[in-house]
Amino acid sequence: MFWVKFCLVAIIVFVLISIVKFLLRKIFRIEKVKRKFFSNNHINESHRNVDKWVRILTAITLMVLGIMMINDEDLTYLYILGFTTLSALDYAVKAFFEWKSSEYPKQAILTIAEMFLVLTAVLIAFQFWIA
Repeated sequence: MFWVKFCLVAIIVFVLISIVKFLLRKIFRIEKVKRKFFSNNHINESHRNVDKWVRILTAITLMVLGIMMINDEDLTYLYILGFTTLSALDYAVKAFFEWKSSEYPKQAILTIAEMFLVLTAVLIAFQFWIA
């Protein structure tokens, strides 16, 4: 039953993100950019380097927080806080480089909107999981 609910929520979030991106593209006249599926899509070499360090920081932090959470389950909120903060940092780095260095700076609007929707969905899912 858990997987049915999980898949349903994932589909709803995906559809919601698609609708919001479609509406934002129409409102702000943002061109659709073709990108490779499951690719990092770095804007330039500086973005590649910063993204690499953000991912290393994320991996180390989440491993440490995961070990701490295994030892003390009351630290679940700390893990959630770390996860959301680092995810927001990852999206913020992407949005910054899209805004400053991309051929399509309006793509940053879509990235920020996606960040808010994904993080809201994750926080709601964690809230139901813990409760």
